[in-house]
Amino acid sequence: MGNEDQGWVAHFLIRALEDRPITIYGDGMQVRDVLYVEDLVDAFLCARAHMPAISGQAFNMGGGAKRTISLLALLEMIGELHGQQPRCEFSDWRAGDQRYYVSDTRKFEAATGWRAKVNPEEGVRRLYDWLRQARGLDQNRPKNGGNRSGVIRRKGIVQAGYAMRHGEDRAPGKVPQSL
Repeated sequence: MGNEDQGWVAHFLIRALEDRPITIYGDGMQVRDVLYVEDLVDAFLCARAHMPAISGQAFNMGGGAKRTISLLALLEMIGELHGQQPRCEFSDWRAGDQRYYVSDTRKFEAATGWRAKVNPEEGVRRLYDWLRQARGLDQNRPKNGGNRSGVIRRKGIVQAGYAMRHGEDRAPGKVPQSL
């Protein structure tokens, strides 16, 4: 379940649960949209219900612009859920790895009325809890609830995120000093 490219959130969580290092390619500021599995199932059900109107069309599916997360922000969430930061190894950027990828789901939303409901923090928490249960791990984990506010408290991450949104580029392969 999950690998570095597809299912990467599950991959990161499993590596943390197994106390195995997570490899971050580049600086970790890559941004991706995430979609919780229940929201995806709801999208499939909406597609089925609207099949006569949408048949033959192509749609993008994902979390969309409102459900984005950087790799470093996910590591922060995992640390809060797991009670310790996961072990990480930084490596060079991979050829073809995009700094920013977010699915544009507006066409599907307009055609079906579907909307994702689960935010990244809640989805990561639910997946973490499910993985722990499925692996028979002790359910007595820290009860701090994770970062439900969506605010990343690490100064370096916030600064780097601001720089990206305002067109300032970070040197590929350079590790933020806040780690």
